[in-house]
Amino acid sequence: TGLLKQWPQEGPALLWKVDNIGPGWSSVAVVNGLVYTTGNEGENQMLICLDEKSGKEKWRAVQGPKSSHGKYGGARATPTVDGDRIYLTGGDGLVTCQSAKDGRVQWKKDLRSDFGGKVGGWQYAESVTILGKLAVVTPGGDHAVVALDKVTGSTVWKTDKAATAGYSSLLPVTLNGSTVLVNGTQSGLLVIDAKAGKEIFRHPFAENNVANAPTPAFSDGHLFWAVGYNKGGICLKVSQAGGSWKFEDAWTTRDFACHPGNYVVADGHAYGKGKGGLVCADLKTGETRWQERGGAGQVTWADGLLYSQSDSGGRLTLVDPAADGARVKGSLQVAGTGSSWAHPVVINGRLFVRYDTNLYCFDVKAK
Repeated sequence: TGLLKQWPQEGPALLWKVDNIGPGWSSVAVVNGLVYTTGNEGENQMLICLDEKSGKEKWRAVQGPKSSHGKYGGARATPTVDGDRIYLTGGDGLVTCQSAKDGRVQWKKDLRSDFGGKVGGWQYAESVTILGKLAVVTPGGDHAVVALDKVTGSTVWKTDKAATAGYSSLLPVTLNGSTVLVNGTQSGLLVIDAKAGKEIFRHPFAENNVANAPTPAFSDGHLFWAVGYNKGGICLKVSQAGGSWKFEDAWTTRDFACHPGNYVVADGHAYGKGKGGLVCADLKTGETRWQERGGAGQVTWADGLLYSQSDSGGRLTLVDPAADGARVKGSLQVAGTGSSWAHPVVINGRLFVRYDTNLYCFDVKAK
């Protein structure tokens, strides 16, 4: 909160920039004055720790091999920080638990060789989900989702049904004291009981699509998932009573086109990438409220504003979703080449933007 509602023409002030984090689309996790991200260095994927205020590197450690995908070898997943441990997935399916102090590997599992994992052609991009004592991941295959003991890495449960993993991350949803884990996969939308790992619901929306990348979003009893390749989006009304969950189709939309761009749900609306720009839809009805040309891609919400990084070219746009016209309140340009797929992050009055091998930190705090 307390952020600039309008940027100067030249954009917000740059606090620092680093240009050596290596190729990739990983975003940043900012915890206790430290910034964690990933990038490739040679044949390895690195876990990198920077000082939040200065950008000075604290340490970097090998997570595992870089993705073997020939065309898209960049680092994918954003690190998950939980206390003194960091969890990270590599493109080829190596999951590590590493020390937040120096990056030393504490345990590791291979989603393919250890769990028979099966993923779409662009390999693994999931961020590990921490839920209580569990580290939960989606290897795909005969046991689509697996929960590990977050301290030891030992298996706690496996789901009882098969699926092909997509490129999103698991979303915990809690209603009336009961928790499920939701993920969008290449086999549709999966809902898993968080205690026992039993699959309790599957929706075939976007099943066998070319690629399903965005993570589902949940708010006020509504579960929203939108993908690319002309599939659009779907919203389910969710309820839970006496431990029994119910999922009902609420609405569908063709105005969202989220590949690889994502969406956020806030203030009763879904905001995300459409076919020609940023789209706003009413979460309960699915009615499209407005569309803003240009600037749509990876979108983040903070202090009532949308920060949207384009899919290519490194341009980020500040949008006021409540404005009656003239919604664009500023823009900035960062350097890099290729696709700019990392999500912007806003925290502590700072905006973090990653593009290619570069990471920028801007001051967006209102004076």
